[in-house]
Amino acid sequence: MAVRRSLTEPAPRGQLAPLGASVSDSDPYGLDLQLALYMCYELHYRGFAGVDPTWEWNPGLLHLRAQLERAFLAGVRRDVGRIEPSQTAAAEMDSLSIESVEGTGPSCWLRDSGTWQQMREYFVHRSLYHLKEGDPHAWAIPRLTGQAKASFVAVEFDEYGAGRGAQVHQQLFADLLTAAGLDSAYLAYLDAVPAESLAVVNLMSLFGLHRRLRGAAIGHFASTEITSSPGSRRLVEALQRLLAPQECAAFYLEHVEADAVHEQVVRADVVGDLVAREPQLDQDVVFGIRAHAVVEDRLADAIMTSWKAGQTSLRRPLF
Repeated sequence: MAVRRSLTEPAPRGQLAPLGASVSDSDPYGLDLQLALYMCYELHYRGFAGVDPTWEWNPGLLHLRAQLERAFLAGVRRDVGRIEPSQTAAAEMDSLSIESVEGTGPSCWLRDSGTWQQMREYFVHRSLYHLKEGDPHAWAIPRLTGQAKASFVAVEFDEYGAGRGAQVHQQLFADLLTAAGLDSAYLAYLDAVPAESLAVVNLMSLFGLHRRLRGAAIGHFASTEITSSPGSRRLVEALQRLLAPQECAAFYLEHVEADAVHEQVVRADVVGDLVAREPQLDQDVVFGIRAHAVVEDRLADAIMTSWKAGQTSLRRPLF
């Protein structure tokens, strides 16, 4: 892979050296594209041990990243489909609050009949996001103003433990992984998860790192907060049924309580204020909400297909 190979070498200096890689015929949701994009984005977070930090802003790598982004975003836009001009962010958020009585996703499966091994697999899928929880959305902060910015930061403050290091959600998930007998190191499972798990996090980074997509970033943020509490409640019930360590349930209990409050703040004070100030972003917020559903549904389908077949949902099994 061109990106992985390049990052093992010093970044070129003083000249534009394009990376030799073809993206035009790549599957926008395929493992090659998603892993390459994830590595490009990670340079803007914590980077990789032994990798030249100047790769972060290397023009050749940024040129390749832009091609990867265009392919991924085109696939997501295709799957989101047309958004009617009459569709508003407020109406879209209302629809998110209505859940099917008969759920079919991983959290329902785990609550009703899932095994401890499947629960541990689920933790691995989610580790790529939860060990950087809050960070992808935080890129939007300098792109907001007024009440939207103030309320957005208030919600993010809770994600970062409200000033208490031990309560940072990233740390709570690391504690969960340790209690579940898993590796809590950052990026420990990058090579274990499928492309669908990578796409979930890549979409957040894509939206967050582009100012022109700030409306989509806020839509994604709103969808995350609105859908988090019900799903977390089901996972708490699953963990209680499985007699899991208390640290595992503690992470999701925090989200049941906090995200129920966050939902109201996000609806009125973040999205509401943003759209009032910049009404042209209303459709972008809707797109962000629907794009979140696209990648989450793809991951849920991949997991459920594997579990129903009695197979691991990871690229390599846990032992």
